[in-house]
Amino acid sequence: MNKVLCCVAQIGALVAGLVCGAPAFAQEPGFPPETSAPPPKQGSSFGHHGMMDPDEQLARMTTRYSLTTEQEDQVKTILVSQLHQIQGLRKDTALSRQDRMEKMQTIRRDSDAKIKAVLNDDQKKQFARDQLRMQKDIQQGQDGDPNGGTPPR
Repeated sequence: MNKVLCCVAQIGALVAGLVCGAPAFAQEPGFPPETSAPPPKQGSSFGHHGMMDPDEQLARMTTRYSLTTEQEDQVKTILVSQLHQIQGLRKDTALSRQDRMEKMQTIRRDSDAKIKAVLNDDQKKQFARDQLRMQKDIQQGQDGDPNGGTPPR
């Protein structure tokens, strides 16, 4: 049971990283290392959870996938909707931790699918490569790598 919960948590982290700008992106050319990233905005709803707000996510995705202005508008709507859904979920104290995690994964998967629908074929390929890289990093972490598949800083 613990392995299942661990796997569910890691998949959630994978999806969150994809949508929210995983550290894997920071290792790509054109992305500054995490240590030089600006601190989270004051008043950001997710800053204390280690996640970027929709504007920060959009900026990273725009750079990473060369989004058009029309795509930016569509992706921002998706990211803002995701933010509101997750905020509501976090406030729902009636749910167990596991139920909350499962619902959060569903929200992120749905947002991910909506974002993919906005991307062109080349962007989708890069998006898929990024997902595979994050899955590989997570898998390396499961195999006992204390750094979770990333080099120490």
